[in-house]
Amino acid sequence: MNEKNNRPFSNLNICVAALFISTLSVRAAEIPIENRVGTEEMDNASSERKSLQKSAEDKTAGKESPKPAESPISLDMVTVMDKYEDEEEQRGRYYVPDATTATKTDTPLMETPASIQVVPRAVMDDQQAIRLEDIVRNVSGVQVKRQLGDLFDSFIIRGFDTRFTVYRDGLRLAEQSFETANLDRTEVLKGPASALFGRIEPGGLVNMVTKKPLTERYYSLGQQFGSFDLYRTTLDATGPVIDNGDLSYRLNFVYLDSGSFRDFVDRERKFVAPQLTWRLTENTDINFGYEFKDDAVTGDRGIPAIGNRPAKVPISRFIGEPDFSLNEAESHLGHITWTHRFNDDWRVQQKFVINFVDTFNRNIIPVSLRGDNRTINRGLFNGSTERETYATDINLNGKFEAFGTQHNVLVGFDFLRFQSRRGVTFLTGADFIPTLDTFNPVYGIAIPDNLPVNNFFSTKQQWFGVYLQDQIDLTRNLHLLFSGRYDWAENASGFSSTGSPNLNTVRNNEFSPRVGLLFSPRDWLSLYADWTHALGAANAGQSADGKPFDPEFAEQFEGGVKLELLDGRFNANLAVYELTKENILTAARVDPSTVTGPAIQEAIGEARSRGVEFDFAGHLTDELSVIGSYAYTDTRVLNDNNGNEGHRLPNVPEHAGSLWVNYELPFGFKLGTGVYISDKRQGNAQNDVQLPGYVRWDAMAAYQWNIGVSKITAQVNVNNILDKEYYKFLDIAGNPRFDINPGEPLTVIGSLRLEY
Repeated sequence: MNEKNNRPFSNLNICVAALFISTLSVRAAEIPIENRVGTEEMDNASSERKSLQKSAEDKTAGKESPKPAESPISLDMVTVMDKYEDEEEQRGRYYVPDATTATKTDTPLMETPASIQVVPRAVMDDQQAIRLEDIVRNVSGVQVKRQLGDLFDSFIIRGFDTRFTVYRDGLRLAEQSFETANLDRTEVLKGPASALFGRIEPGGLVNMVTKKPLTERYYSLGQQFGSFDLYRTTLDATGPVIDNGDLSYRLNFVYLDSGSFRDFVDRERKFVAPQLTWRLTENTDINFGYEFKDDAVTGDRGIPAIGNRPAKVPISRFIGEPDFSLNEAESHLGHITWTHRFNDDWRVQQKFVINFVDTFNRNIIPVSLRGDNRTINRGLFNGSTERETYATDINLNGKFEAFGTQHNVLVGFDFLRFQSRRGVTFLTGADFIPTLDTFNPVYGIAIPDNLPVNNFFSTKQQWFGVYLQDQIDLTRNLHLLFSGRYDWAENASGFSSTGSPNLNTVRNNEFSPRVGLLFSPRDWLSLYADWTHALGAANAGQSADGKPFDPEFAEQFEGGVKLELLDGRFNANLAVYELTKENILTAARVDPSTVTGPAIQEAIGEARSRGVEFDFAGHLTDELSVIGSYAYTDTRVLNDNNGNEGHRLPNVPEHAGSLWVNYELPFGFKLGTGVYISDKRQGNAQNDVQLPGYVRWDAMAAYQWNIGVSKITAQVNVNNILDKEYYKFLDIAGNPRFDINPGEPLTVIGSLRLEY
């Protein structure tokens, strides 16, 4: 069993917690109560609101003499201060009315003709969400897919795999496991997003919106501890560097040390993210920062399937080798964003990010299951991978009136370059790698030194894109959106068993359009329709005539209803869609005796997803908050030469839903509970492995109290209260007869957080 589970509390965590709590407790008594703020910024992307907030701060600092009460400017400032003066109250919001991911502009959800859901910081805190998968489980139509345990984040949206693609503040990053402590909110856009983001999988995208520096001082220290030897320390500090607020900072720090209910599986993370915001002028500011993340995770390939179900073994069963299972990932990320506002209506913004991720993987992996349905043939994977991402976009956004209609125009350009180099040892039949009995495992293996590298793989993706979007208010109640983008994209890849491979390059130049129409007969009701045709992944390989394949494409038709009720505190979105992915590579129907060299393929594969999705979030009363979802997803393979026509796509339940309810009691008490439901899922494209459905019940309780101007929150979350056995995902990127990942059993997470 896992040796970490009996280990005493980490000395590092004790020292860090004791040092910061003592320091913050002394400092708290010195800070006036009017300087207390919460952890979130409302609408970081809104330059107009930032400008108004700055004006209000200048007045408070005495830069301008007070205006008479009857002055129109003074009235405007009162409105802004009402919005910003109590960020602690904003922290409790379950509904965020605006989002940027769907349009790359700060657009109200009620005016966006697309399905986009926002999970704010308040939900993350109440659920103690440590992983990105803990956040997106609140959104309909999203399933989790991981590789090697907790090494990479990836998702399935509306039935289609995102292939480890995740966005941070609107820019794409390389595959990795992401930190959640520095997130302000997470936005999930459903459906193809190529009209603004370029080549992407058609199901949708997950965009992490990070916290930004504040001009008011705020400090938070948190300590989490829980089942399976979980210890996690977090620090969030922000405020002005100079008194006038023209230069402000933010620092996020995380140290995590955890075991697992899985035998021999451990995890350690170090994360630090400093950043600065510099207000060069009243209309120009620049934000820049750095993130360092170091992960050490035991490689975990789950449990095997016996027949068409997960093997009847303890969910802790480990099928690797304890002494030869290690995954390390080190990430360095630098980012710069600058914004200039020409006036109240026009602004330009550019973002740039560079990300280096180096991973080392050492694992004994399952290869096949013998005919006795218990003996696993195993192989070896040992080596390193280097990944580099360079991404930037520049957007000119402006508003104007023409011929009686209001326009919100976005003109943009972006560039992405991602490259990966791998050199590893990959062996599947070595004599020194013994088999493993699924039901009675015996561990221990002698690995020879100086294993030869025999697996070299390189890939490079690069594209330039230009796009134009116009959000047109035809009337007060009728809104038209048009987006069009042209891409110059290339994808190069190569493999060799002896050295650096030669790269084969595929180039695609394509136009991706999108049209949406939204009608609001009432302020609280919007009806919308949306159509998009999107560029997908490049198709590399050999066709029968030797010509390059056309790339994948996707087309979606969507319609929906949006509601904003209870004075704007509650929002609901109902969407109906049909999404088709075309030009998927499949085996060719040719006479194999006439073909030499690599296998011949055809780009004729087609898959479809149809569904109904319902998401809602907000406050039913001042005390009662909810967030929930339901998805009916019908996926089918429409055209395929591998015998899979008519099959469901892997890892997609037909019915799935979630509900989380939070109630604030008097005297600082808070209670919450939630349920997560999933129908059975197919484990592979052949549909001969099924993962059973499940119901998971969670709950939390918290108590907050003040010491001077400081606030302390004690909280406990209990997940999977009924201790149900379930399987939450299957890594379809590996061998689907293995990689079946059990969900966590009954788990308790406690936390203590000090804020001032």
